[in-house]
Amino acid sequence: MSEEFQLTPIPADAELGELLEAMDPGVERTPESQYCVFRSGRERFCFPVLDVEEVLEWPLVTKLPLSPAYVLGIFNLRGAIVPLIDIALTEGRRTGLLPKHVVVASLRGDGNHDDIRLGIAADEVVGTYSVKEAEDLIQQAPENVPHCVGMLRHDDRLALVIDLRRLLEVYPGPSI
Repeated sequence: MSEEFQLTPIPADAELGELLEAMDPGVERTPESQYCVFRSGRERFCFPVLDVEEVLEWPLVTKLPLSPAYVLGIFNLRGAIVPLIDIALTEGRRTGLLPKHVVVASLRGDGNHDDIRLGIAADEVVGTYSVKEAEDLIQQAPENVPHCVGMLRHDDRLALVIDLRRLLEVYPGPSI
């Protein structure tokens, strides 16, 4: 065994940064963010993975009479009723073609409000991407997409980064 090898005790309540530093001291680490990228209509969108609760195959959807056109209906997710919206409606999704997946996003409530779940229709789930460098995240969003706060560069493509609070303002889901 090498004479340079030695064990360094790490406290049980150590933060992630302290653990990484103990594993490989002297290496500067940049914070890493992960995004779930999906396609809805012709456009790619993404959420921070902390906002995504899960991705589902297309569920059994109950239509709601007199609801706005972007509300596809509601579905049951393990006993919870979740509204389902289509953010690709403005692009003129071809009628008769249903999306294949649902991205269930969750907005954490504060002390006065409960958590809000929202299903977003997705034609394709591209995957998750880690962002380590600032160049991969563009802070400027297209002006005609009010629910986006920037763009994510991945695989030589761009995905619009969705802000869930803004999305709920643009596409208010039914109150359940």
